[in-house]
Amino acid sequence: MKTIKILAAALVFITAASCSSNGSSKATANGADSTSVVKPVDPKTFAPRRSEIDSVSYLIGVNFGSFIKGYNFGEDLNYALIKKGIIDFLQAKGNYSDSNYAKQFKINPEAINETFNSYLAKRRDYTMAVNKQKEIKFLAENAKKDSVQTTASGLQYIIRNAGNDVKPGPADTVYVHYKGTLLDGTVFDESPKTPDGVRMLLNRVIKGWTEGLQLIGEGGAMRLFIPAELAYGENGNRGIEPNSTLIFDLDIVKVNKLAPVEEEGQAE
Repeated sequence: MKTIKILAAALVFITAASCSSNGSSKATANGADSTSVVKPVDPKTFAPRRSEIDSVSYLIGVNFGSFIKGYNFGEDLNYALIKKGIIDFLQAKGNYSDSNYAKQFKINPEAINETFNSYLAKRRDYTMAVNKQKEIKFLAENAKKDSVQTTASGLQYIIRNAGNDVKPGPADTVYVHYKGTLLDGTVFDESPKTPDGVRMLLNRVIKGWTEGLQLIGEGGAMRLFIPAELAYGENGNRGIEPNSTLIFDLDIVKVNKLAPVEEEGQAE
């Protein structure tokens, strides 16, 4: 459970710091001359400074922020209830083994996995449905444009430059420049501006690329409008939501044709 791991890590850190501090004090006391008079130390000497407390407070916030960002909660959360949950936990009496411990909370803390998973599943289904609606509307309108062509698979494309006659096959290697954007214009990936381009095996990329890049040759350039089912589908990918329609601007720098396989028994 990620929440518990974060809290546990914080407790380990605090415990380690406490042990280190206590061990140092004991060593000083044990090493002192027993015949000398021990002068009491002002406790304020060991009190954390306000700046240290503020630093720890801020870093706890950062840690919690990383948890929120990791799940892409964004503005979904009710931060007033987050604060209440923290206060309720700090004020709770007893420990987890007590039969009445969970009754002190608005929701049983042991339900966190079930509640989290249910919420994340519903949010995913909602996102998929919204993106599918956007895709249907976008592709329908895009297909009406004179420059846009549509294949049987639903892939849409614009050929800006057909290139030469050296076109890649489905098993060939291509060297390309590309930029990928979402429907809202967000750039989620872009190749470095190198003369040679990025090497790709055409049978190991998304289906939209495999199909689309076979339509142009070396030196060619095109724009692909790729439906989700020809891209990352319902799973999505890093920075790409489930059922996302992708737009790619691509140009082929070079094509390496797969060497033909000699038939068995062919004469040398």
